[in-house]
Amino acid sequence: MGTIIDYLKEYGDCSFRDMPMNDVDSLVLCQLAYLKFDGLVPDVRENTGTVTLEELSHHAKAEGLFSDVRYEKENRALFEAMLAGKRYRTLRLGCHINLIEKEWETQFSAITFILEDDTLYIAFRGTDETIVGWKEDFNMAFLSPVPGQAYSVKYLNTVTDRLSGPFYVGGHSKGGNLAVYSAMNCAPETQQRIRKIYSMDGPGFRPEVLRESNYDRIAGKVVKILPRSSLVGMLFEREIHYEVVESKNFGLAQHDPYSWKVEGRHFIKVQDIYESSKKMDNTLNEWILSLDEAHLKTFVDTLFQVISASQADDLIALTADWKKSMNGMISALKEVDDETAEMLKQTVRSLFEIARMHVKEDVAAGIATAESHVSLRKSDSGGMREPRRRAGTKAVLPTE
Repeated sequence: MGTIIDYLKEYGDCSFRDMPMNDVDSLVLCQLAYLKFDGLVPDVRENTGTVTLEELSHHAKAEGLFSDVRYEKENRALFEAMLAGKRYRTLRLGCHINLIEKEWETQFSAITFILEDDTLYIAFRGTDETIVGWKEDFNMAFLSPVPGQAYSVKYLNTVTDRLSGPFYVGGHSKGGNLAVYSAMNCAPETQQRIRKIYSMDGPGFRPEVLRESNYDRIAGKVVKILPRSSLVGMLFEREIHYEVVESKNFGLAQHDPYSWKVEGRHFIKVQDIYESSKKMDNTLNEWILSLDEAHLKTFVDTLFQVISASQADDLIALTADWKKSMNGMISALKEVDDETAEMLKQTVRSLFEIARMHVKEDVAAGIATAESHVSLRKSDSGGMREPRRRAGTKAVLPTE
């Protein structure tokens, strides 16, 4: 029993011709997409070829690949394990793009990998555990389409116009949502070339988005994989079949791809996510579907105003120090109307519920305390405050 790095150590010398692409390979490439390729891999807008993984390792600025301090150690181990075996040593990388648009709360990044057998894997980068990153995940699920989704379609069409042959498309977290969205909305001739579409714990879509994008045309190619304590990946999951993997972490930390358990050439699967989490997700989804777009925008902004009041930098810290987090959120909930406050309370409760395997008794006490305080807030509630809106501007697509 190991992780994706152990998998690479065991099967790194098996070529793709001898052992075809599998689900674990997909997660390996989705995680590789998180490395900082700016200035190291040719930009999609320049169309200047590719570089191999081995060439990258000798680049004068190769250290820049690992500038993400959160997973610096793991990313190095991943890169070195891929480089050590013939399965990935000759992997070619190209068509990179990384756009950051603060005004739209959007970061879009994608890269194309060309495997040993010339098959393409188009990978969209996901978010991290930061509050801002997870807000983008919620925006994508609740308020589709967002600029990143439009970018993903443009990127997929551009790359497949240049490069021939069958391909895979995938991503972790936000990247999984982009993979499915781009596959639903790309050119018909591009869609026919897709082998599989991987969403690794990525947020889903409102039912009308699936209908308008004719999801049924690609449904048989979608592989959605979630850890057992998935939160964002369970948003609107009912229309998409999913598989659940075991993780060595607890709570929201299971979002980390390095925690997913691998045995041999496969993930260790479990029957479903935790039942309490599923009930909470279903309740939240039903309520969200009853809202129009204006109220959805207010809900998402208000949710993250409440979470930000905890003063936690990320959602793992939010659940780890529940006393500090809860005090800030209780005060913020006093500014919200009754119906929205109830759903916000349930959403925040789900964050603590997911973490219960690690801090079960403390979380239970924290939830009880929060509910007691929130029930008293009606007398001094000032009603919902409308969040400040950004001015609407046209997003420029990545290859324009």
